[in-house]
Amino acid sequence: MERSLSMELVRVTEAAALASARWMGKGKKEEADQAATEAMRDVFDTIPMKGTVVIGEGEMDEAPMLYIGEKLGNGFGPRVDVAVDPLEGTNIVANGEWNGLAVLGVADKGCLLHAPDMYMDKIAVGPETVGKVDINASVADNLAAVAKAKQKDVEDVVVAILRRERHAHLIEEVRAAGARIKLMGDGDVAAAINTAFEDTGVDMLLGSGGAPEGVLAAIGLKCLGGEFQGKLLPQNEDERKRCLEMGINDINKVLFMDDLVGGDDAIFAATGVTDGELLKGVQYKGAKGTTQSLVMRAKSGTVRFVDGKHLLTKKPDLVIR
Repeated sequence: MERSLSMELVRVTEAAALASARWMGKGKKEEADQAATEAMRDVFDTIPMKGTVVIGEGEMDEAPMLYIGEKLGNGFGPRVDVAVDPLEGTNIVANGEWNGLAVLGVADKGCLLHAPDMYMDKIAVGPETVGKVDINASVADNLAAVAKAKQKDVEDVVVAILRRERHAHLIEEVRAAGARIKLMGDGDVAAAINTAFEDTGVDMLLGSGGAPEGVLAAIGLKCLGGEFQGKLLPQNEDERKRCLEMGINDINKVLFMDDLVGGDDAIFAATGVTDGELLKGVQYKGAKGTTQSLVMRAKSGTVRFVDGKHLLTKKPDLVIR
């Protein structure tokens, strides 16, 4: 992929964030998601690439969402697979909570797992803990491994977990081991990425969430040198058939980084919609808006934080009328 593609993709997440943040706290998650999607699609059309959505928001007949199989880009440049979540955390934005993101990832064509829309069991850690955790190991063993790798006591380890009834036993196990917990309403992509940044205070992500979000998290952690492991959790016969169609005959198969994001290159971009541990959310002042973004490339290992100042009068499509 072209080196310049990284900065081009930031424009996509910036536009989605600027459009959707107008809906923060207004209780209208569908409107926020649609604003992000339309803004993202408009800017994608200007990007020099031949992209195909492999992780999106449904099928073609579910437009206006960016659907699986949709072609993105201006038809020139590299052929790439695209994973998109125009608004990671629709409820987050609707309620004005933390860690809403506009996020995307790209990799060379054929290198991203076409993860079906089902649950995935997940474990994510930062670079210090690569090779030290195992999704099939006990919670206590994984916590001990993280603590040892990061040279801290288990009591100082912080685990991010989605606040769901299905995680009640997991939460009990983490507490019994003595570790601390950060419960989230939504937004496990942000939580997974946070494990690779010391300042966020998050050491590990555990629990189940959406499989498409798992691929996005894996792209980000590949760029950061972290680790992600996942296991698909089909809930019915249709979902089991989708696993078989993907070539996964054993539903207990562990999906490692190379299964989720193949090849030696990938790009991850995210812009904060609401404030979070890693990125500040969009702020408006009259005709101006500010954004903070993260863009990373696996091949070079480059990580950039991009602060943007936007004159909204020159971006009329991002203004709610």
